[in-house]
Amino acid sequence: MAGYLLTNCAAVIANDGEGLRVCRNVDLLTNGPSIEAIGENLYKGELPAGTVTQDATGWFVYPGLVNTHHHFFQCFVRNRADLDWTKLAVIEWLDLIYPIFSRLTEDCFYHASVTAMAEMIKHGCTTAFDHQYCFPRRAGKKLIDRQFEAADLLGMRFHAGRGGNTLPKSEGSTIPDPMLETTDEFIADCARLIDTYHDKSPFSMRQVVVAPCQPVNCYKETFVEAAALARDRSVQLHTHVGEGESPVIEARHGMRTVDYCAEIGFAGPDTFYAHCWELTHDELRMMAATGTGVSHCPEPVYLVGAEITDIPAMSAFGLRVGLGCDGAASNDNSNLMHCLHSAYMLQCLTASTRAHPVPPPVDFLGYATTGGAALLGRPDIGRLAPGMAADLFAIDTRRMDYIGTRHDPLSLIAKVGIGMPTDMTMINGRIVWAKGEFIGLDEMRLFAEAEAALAAVEF
Repeated sequence: MAGYLLTNCAAVIANDGEGLRVCRNVDLLTNGPSIEAIGENLYKGELPAGTVTQDATGWFVYPGLVNTHHHFFQCFVRNRADLDWTKLAVIEWLDLIYPIFSRLTEDCFYHASVTAMAEMIKHGCTTAFDHQYCFPRRAGKKLIDRQFEAADLLGMRFHAGRGGNTLPKSEGSTIPDPMLETTDEFIADCARLIDTYHDKSPFSMRQVVVAPCQPVNCYKETFVEAAALARDRSVQLHTHVGEGESPVIEARHGMRTVDYCAEIGFAGPDTFYAHCWELTHDELRMMAATGTGVSHCPEPVYLVGAEITDIPAMSAFGLRVGLGCDGAASNDNSNLMHCLHSAYMLQCLTASTRAHPVPPPVDFLGYATTGGAALLGRPDIGRLAPGMAADLFAIDTRRMDYIGTRHDPLSLIAKVGIGMPTDMTMINGRIVWAKGEFIGLDEMRLFAEAEAALAAVEF
């Protein structure tokens, strides 16, 4: 793999482990999958063999964004007025949409994954976690295998969350029978995927997370056995928590969801939950004490229209926080950079009602980079420094859009927002997107294949 020398960067947003900082008018050198050096005038003489020089004048270079929650398959059911959930509780909306999910085919899951990851790469995301919990019987068991195939095609660093649902509708879940699995089926396929794909080596491009969908749609044994498998194989755990289901869990088990998960061992430094917008301060403190993390998905909060996730309290209590797009059925896009801006602005909206101050804009960039890396258990990604993975994106700020903003690269994305694709996205030392094109791929062909797969499904 070639190395790259980005010369005369207007700003590199570096992090040597002590927090984000701006390096002005510097070069950045990569060597294979990693960053070799950041500094002024790195090479005045002969470059290392195989190094390609890239003029980065005017560029702000950021660490690649790390997505910590998504449902790629939902790209095939977005922007549909008939599925508007703004007037429904989350549980009611799930009752409406799950029967539609059950009609998807294996090809749908593959092409929806290409669709989601392509959009993410265009907007600076270099590591994607997907919570794939939908396994219609008609689609088979190879759906995550196809997701890894899609990630390989695009060059995306991919963490696959193998989800599943085991509790039937007759016992109180929202899951139609064609999407149910047994606990044994779920655990066996998690083990197969770990054995086949999980790579613990530095700069790994493939990892697996054990991720039963959510407590309201699974038997207790599913969560207990999931935690046992994950800890036996040293992989991360994930599920949905705190998105309106706590009263259901309390009626069923005599305690709210956070207490329930802690009691059955589904909590700890190897575990992160998605959403958590309905949680009390005591529950957030409990999560902080156990080291359990949160993937905050800001854009679905607008649709829920109820409680806004208390990020200031999470920050004050020391919770580990990352950002996620969430599924396209509740977000309608896969643009994590847009979510970063939304996350900050949403907290500002309710600042006067909070017990704790809104974290500064730079912290939201941290949630989307080092925060996400920590949730996924990845000390090798999420920041720009020598020895770290060469995952980054660049914005050419020599545009009218950025006049008056260039003095503060750290706050730019959270406060101003970036309204266009990146000028370049690099993953694992390889440029995968530049000058409006996926390197080595025909976007129009990818588009046509995805549209054909979508058209073949009867909704």
